[in-house]
Amino acid sequence: MIKSCDVGSLPFQNDIEKFLEGAARFDLYPDDDSVKYFEEKLIKGFLDKVEAGVDIPNYPQFRDMNEMFPAMMEGVERMKGGYIETKIPSVTENRSHIPELTAIKKNSQMIREKKGKPFQIKVCVTGPYTLSSLFIHRDNEIFSRLGNAISQIVENNIFSEKHGGVSLVAVDEPIFGMLDDPLIDYGSEGRENLRKAWEAIFHKVKSKNVQTLLHLHNTADELFWEVKSLNVIDSHVDDPLYQMKKTKEQLETADKFLKASICTVEFDTLIKKRIMETSRQKMTEPTINEKIAEAWTSINSQKTDPKIFLEDVDLMKKRLVKVVGRFGVERVPYAGPECGLKGFPTYESALECLRRVSSAVENATKNVKA
Repeated sequence: MIKSCDVGSLPFQNDIEKFLEGAARFDLYPDDDSVKYFEEKLIKGFLDKVEAGVDIPNYPQFRDMNEMFPAMMEGVERMKGGYIETKIPSVTENRSHIPELTAIKKNSQMIREKKGKPFQIKVCVTGPYTLSSLFIHRDNEIFSRLGNAISQIVENNIFSEKHGGVSLVAVDEPIFGMLDDPLIDYGSEGRENLRKAWEAIFHKVKSKNVQTLLHLHNTADELFWEVKSLNVIDSHVDDPLYQMKKTKEQLETADKFLKASICTVEFDTLIKKRIMETSRQKMTEPTINEKIAEAWTSINSQKTDPKIFLEDVDLMKKRLVKVVGRFGVERVPYAGPECGLKGFPTYESALECLRRVSSAVENATKNVKA
């Protein structure tokens, strides 16, 4: 059975500064008003994903991942222009727990009661390659150093208990394959160090009987196929990975699986698509961009419901059926949006997207057999 999951992020409603303060103070000041606010918003976000029908929801990602994980590391300081290493990055006990997961674990009984059965949760962490891009000074060993710290974080945040637990851990590497980076040239020491860093993180996850996933935005660089402890590969809707014949052979040879990305989430793209579909005349690119800006103005002034720009359930279902038909249902255990939903104009439109994804996965699953 194919299970729906999401990448993680959602738009935040209300007081983001208070939420961020609560996250920062979560372990030390449990009775603080900001901590209670953080927990309330976090749990509501998770329950909303559950109620939207997502089988394996990621913890609600309201914070910037590129800030939250470096903040957990000793030996990493933020400077003007990026981060620097003051010593080998590591994670101490008092900084090792992701507050979002701690809050979910604390409220696990209530979540199970609301869901009616034990819940599964997906955890996403920023990968060592993407994190390294935020550092002022990079060398071919930086992937190993950051990978070790991320491994520690992952190891300390996987839990399993009677009410629910972590079943899927994703390493997010949106920058990988997007840049011309000499550090990971073919045959370089840095490239091998990145492979080993991914391997170390995923090995820690698999040792706890949890599935591993690599979230990419581009799969042109095929280094990920060499990572033995990686189970599932995930990229964007239009990535050639989902169209190429050789993917099936690579999946079988490496014994790996796909998360089918079944809906586009870049909102300008969604607006443009609707403009093109509803226009009776051919438009120039400047005119289209002007129309996109007008649509945003109308959305922000609450004159237009952003849900009209979302892709429909049938299109999502067709995409999933096509991926399953091409690679076999046994190679497609998960399906969901191509990326996070933080760029959506409203919280409710993001939830509606998840409802449609969940419905598409449920409907498609009825039509496919292993």
